[in-house]
Amino acid sequence: MFSRTLSAHRHRCFLSARFEKKRDLLNHCRLIGLAVATVAATVLLVGFVGPQLQRFRFRSDLSWYDLGIYGFGPSRSYVSFEEESPLVEFSPKDATCDPRYTILAPRGDSIAHPGPMILDARGELVWMKYNLGTTQDFRIQQYKGQNYLTYWQGGEEDGRGCGSWYMLDSAYTIQYVISPVGMMDGDLHDFQITNNNTALITIYDPIPADLTSVGGPELGWLYDGVFQEVDIETGELLFEWRASQHFPPTSSYQPLKDQGHDRASGYDFFHINSVDKDDQGRYLISSRHAHCVVSIDGVTGDVLWTLGGKTNDFEDLSSGQATGFSWQHDARWQGTNRITLFNNAANGDLSQQKISFGALIELDLVNRRAELVQTYYHPQQLAAVSQGNVQILDSGNVFVGWGHSAAYTEFSPEGVVVCNVHYGASAYFQFGRVVSYRVTKADWVGMPDTLPDIAVAGDHAYVSWNGATEVREWRTEAWDGVSLRNMSFEIVGQVVRDGFETEIWLPVNVTSYFRISAIDANGNVLVTSGTLKRGTDGGMFILPHLNWGVATVVCVMLVGLVVGLSCAVRRRPGYRGHSSGSRVYQPVAEDDESGHHLDPILRREGVSMA
Repeated sequence: MFSRTLSAHRHRCFLSARFEKKRDLLNHCRLIGLAVATVAATVLLVGFVGPQLQRFRFRSDLSWYDLGIYGFGPSRSYVSFEEESPLVEFSPKDATCDPRYTILAPRGDSIAHPGPMILDARGELVWMKYNLGTTQDFRIQQYKGQNYLTYWQGGEEDGRGCGSWYMLDSAYTIQYVISPVGMMDGDLHDFQITNNNTALITIYDPIPADLTSVGGPELGWLYDGVFQEVDIETGELLFEWRASQHFPPTSSYQPLKDQGHDRASGYDFFHINSVDKDDQGRYLISSRHAHCVVSIDGVTGDVLWTLGGKTNDFEDLSSGQATGFSWQHDARWQGTNRITLFNNAANGDLSQQKISFGALIELDLVNRRAELVQTYYHPQQLAAVSQGNVQILDSGNVFVGWGHSAAYTEFSPEGVVVCNVHYGASAYFQFGRVVSYRVTKADWVGMPDTLPDIAVAGDHAYVSWNGATEVREWRTEAWDGVSLRNMSFEIVGQVVRDGFETEIWLPVNVTSYFRISAIDANGNVLVTSGTLKRGTDGGMFILPHLNWGVATVVCVMLVGLVVGLSCAVRRRPGYRGHSSGSRVYQPVAEDDESGHHLDPILRREGVSMA
């Protein structure tokens, strides 16, 4: 009996030692797993999460709108109109914005219906058009004394476009479609109508090139920066200029990376993004990747001078601020010796970007000196990594569109903000979920050749007329009930137009058929709708507009919070049961049939005590 007990005790000690080794091995494995998980989490944080966190722009002065409580790109819907338009926010509260129309073409993942769009000074929709593909460079320009809506439409890839330019009249009818001369595609960056009623257009043309000077192949491909001046009526080519004939690939600040090996991915060394022409016939172009603005002779095509970049010709009287711009857009003549440009000072590299601003620069062309006259900064110090523009209004104020950042701002001539508008949540501007290549101000008279859109819901009618600018009131006219063959109508009500869509209460004397007429400021009827019938449903329930993207993110965050808290408060499970000490588990002794105290280890291993 004693020998069996001793043997069992030894076996128990042996098993206990073996489990101690297993426990140590398990602890080592856990430590190794923890180290691997820590390394993986660090790599994930540094390589992915960290750069993404840098994109957020949370500040103490952000409104609920800018924090995204209404969505990344807040929008409003309508009863009578199927599209959605931006819901904008103005600041400061006493903002005095230019009363003219705002011209933009919002696009991005948070824009339900991208395309050209006109807003009034209050941010109310005036006109919009849903286009297939991409719409950029939407503006109002004059051609032969008449205003036209102009924009580029086509496909986009890696910041370049393949499409054409369109010119629409006041009835929103396409009157002209302009394409480049030759076997080339029209680029999205610029379409400028000159004072001579010609068009300046930008083109990206892939050509064979030796790229060994920038570390590329000897038989490589280059995207040549080209602009043409063409006759709008005839399509005749009047002038053409190529960057490759005047600037080498080494003039670029754009890294080569894996570009230049085939025609479909040429090295975009120049990246022309604007072209202008003054009354003296001098062209002015902007090269984003060469960080320079170039003046070109309108007859010979020779480079007259270069401002900025590696071949700068000017002495900077502003300690580098007049020539040190980078990744810029929208260089424009402002008289004989002044230019404006939008200094992005940023591109896709978040670690090197600076603050973007509009700039007014004065040039002493005789002595080759440049001086920064005025800068225009956004109140939140934005870094617009692409796009953007500067417009000097006839009031003397300066209007800036922030491109990749969904905002536009009006400044006094001295650079003081008088009106700032956001059409996207600014905390997420760096994600580019809402952008507009340019935003401008202009006068416009729109007289669409369509009928108003009207939806009837019980005792109310909702009326809108996409593109109409001259409507001041809506008049309700009811059928007199005499004849259905020759229907006569009586005026039963008239309400002031209230934004893009006006809600009209139908008076009791509208018992069946009615129609609605648009009235201008002089009391004239602009158009009368078709015949409508009063609704019988007693009203219409409209679901509130929800931003499902934000809702999904919030739900995921809440679920993650609940799961995380649940895991935090639960006790960590052990090998069997729950451990309250340093051991893997604490066995509970049992007795065998003879009353001996039996160790559970021995019971599990099948050791007999008999």
